[in-house]
Amino acid sequence: MPRMLKKLLVLICLFTVAYATVACSGKATPQPTPQPTVDTSRPPAEPVAQEFLAAWERADYNTMYGLVSADTQARLSPEAFVNRYTAAQSTATAQFVRAQLRSALQEGDQLNANYHVEWDTALFGTLKADHGLTLTLENKEWRVKWDDSLIWPDLEGGGQFQVQYQIPRRANIYDREGKGLAVDGKIVTVGVIPGEITDAATLLAGLSPILNLPPDDIKAKYASAKPDWYVPLGDIPFDVSQANAAVLKSPGVQLRESAQRVYKGIAPHVVGYIAQITADNLQQWKARGYRGDEWVGATGLEAWGEPYLAGTHGGTLTVIGADGSIVKTLADQPAMPSRSIYTTIDRKMQDATDKILAGHKGAIVVMRPKTGEILALSSYPSYDPNALINPNAAQPTGEQSFLNRATQGAYPPGSIFKPVTMAAGMEKAGLKASSTFFDPGYWDGLGQAFRKYNWNTAGDGTIDLVTGLSASNDVVFYEVGKRVQDIDPFALPNMARAFGLGHTTGITGVTEVAGLIPDPDWKQQTKGEPWVPGDGVNMAIGQGDVQATPLQMATLYAAIANGGTLYRPRVVQKIGSNNEPPEEVWQPEVVGKLPVSDTTLKAIQNGLHGVIVSPRGTAGFVFKGFPKSVAGKTGTAETGGPNDVSHAWFVAYAPFEDPEIVVVVFLENGGQGSYNAAPLARQVLESYYDLPLTPPPAVPPEGPIDR
Repeated sequence: MPRMLKKLLVLICLFTVAYATVACSGKATPQPTPQPTVDTSRPPAEPVAQEFLAAWERADYNTMYGLVSADTQARLSPEAFVNRYTAAQSTATAQFVRAQLRSALQEGDQLNANYHVEWDTALFGTLKADHGLTLTLENKEWRVKWDDSLIWPDLEGGGQFQVQYQIPRRANIYDREGKGLAVDGKIVTVGVIPGEITDAATLLAGLSPILNLPPDDIKAKYASAKPDWYVPLGDIPFDVSQANAAVLKSPGVQLRESAQRVYKGIAPHVVGYIAQITADNLQQWKARGYRGDEWVGATGLEAWGEPYLAGTHGGTLTVIGADGSIVKTLADQPAMPSRSIYTTIDRKMQDATDKILAGHKGAIVVMRPKTGEILALSSYPSYDPNALINPNAAQPTGEQSFLNRATQGAYPPGSIFKPVTMAAGMEKAGLKASSTFFDPGYWDGLGQAFRKYNWNTAGDGTIDLVTGLSASNDVVFYEVGKRVQDIDPFALPNMARAFGLGHTTGITGVTEVAGLIPDPDWKQQTKGEPWVPGDGVNMAIGQGDVQATPLQMATLYAAIANGGTLYRPRVVQKIGSNNEPPEEVWQPEVVGKLPVSDTTLKAIQNGLHGVIVSPRGTAGFVFKGFPKSVAGKTGTAETGGPNDVSHAWFVAYAPFEDPEIVVVVFLENGGQGSYNAAPLARQVLESYYDLPLTPPPAVPPEGPIDR
């Protein structure tokens, strides 16, 4: 390189203020990159916009209010600000809000931002909008310039949301033949105008049976009224008004019709009833797209079937301007028609069981063993749902109860539990149908200090296992329980659970309890006590801590009757159609198989048949002369107190050879299974076969009565 050029490069390297170049032979010191000048007098604005939208998503309106401009706070109180948001979102049935900042540009003392907002609504799906957000600097703090459009863009200028609801007519609940159990019908309010009455005595005598009120009570309702007043006396069904048209056309009587849910008095614990939405559950129903003033299902199939019976609400969401005009239609959601529920309830059987049970606190269950269909489910005392929804209806007399004893009452089953013990004895302890036992009238298997007695204290002598079931021999089953207990203390509890006890049946639309099958773990955890042999022995005869519902026992015996298949009991036959979607027919649902051999099951069936036909059978005298072959089991369960009256049970199925019906009768503190419960079961079977009803025996038969 020429000498002069080399000197020039050296001079450039020495005097340059930039970084050294590759042409320089020396190393230059790095200089810092110039930074833009930051105005520290203005805090960042975008985080404030982000916080405003985030607070909206979590419904933190107080934080939002704290971020709005001073002039907004001057004209709106915190309560008014919050109400603007909650009222709009409630009207639009909004459940969740999502708000996302899309862009932001800060110029001096102002930030202009764009955001996207979505409302998930119960009635109209997801509403979406894009809008702008402006923030200004006030006293070195960023504040949102707020107006109603920030709630929703179309609300600018003080507009409001309005919803015009489309509410389908509530569908009906029918019995298995399509006859109404709960229907939308007409209620007729019977009233009088006192000054127009011409013959008070005749009128009062005619109205009394119609309104189910004494004449003096009717007169008292209008005694202090002015002559031209209209005084309502009570409500009656439309068909009753038609049947009594002559009386109701008397001078002074005035009728007023209104639409209302009408119950036919059949299976109220299954059908349930409707009730008005209350303040306590208002938000829950609004979240489902309801307006808030509807009558909705409260219990039973009315509650479970609400989505079918009520259909799906529809509506039109519009923005109404400050002058009342429609500014914009935001959404239009058509209603989905309601669908009726058809039950498995047989009206004739239900009416029969209600009458048979009347006056006896307890329950009756009638089931088809090969499908699980419930033909009748009675619980007494019962209630009148019409009196709940209609304040002017005649109030029922006598005891009323909402407790469904068939599914919500859990009781010691007593001797109707013995087939479970027999199954455990044959499957786990090696017993056979022909295995014999000796009964002197008592049992000392736990030692003489713990002697237990057979219900027949005279004793049955030598008796085999099958006859022991027919005779409901306690000594036999104490011994069976002890043998199973000695092999495995969990064997009998597990067998009971496999037979459907200790857990709910899963019946749709009807509230039920699980009952209780105790075992060593349960006792230790619940009572802090070890399981002892006596616990297994007590369980063997359905006593101790064992509890079951009448519905569970019906399901259990249905499985025995049909050959070992456990069906889920059901009261829903089908869901009707309004073209779309199609009709839904509910099929039988198998939930398990009894874990027993054919030999064991046949022995149990023969023992149950022997209850009716064996000389030692405990219910032969009840079914004497009955034209169908019947299998059954008596049960008399102790309730705990020394002076308490026992619970009475009887389970039957018929015909024995090819069962088509299972009947469970339970009488709470009702006495003896054979003498008190079995005669009612016979009447239920007679009703099913269209036979004359046999009156229960007036006096107990001679000799001891079973346990």
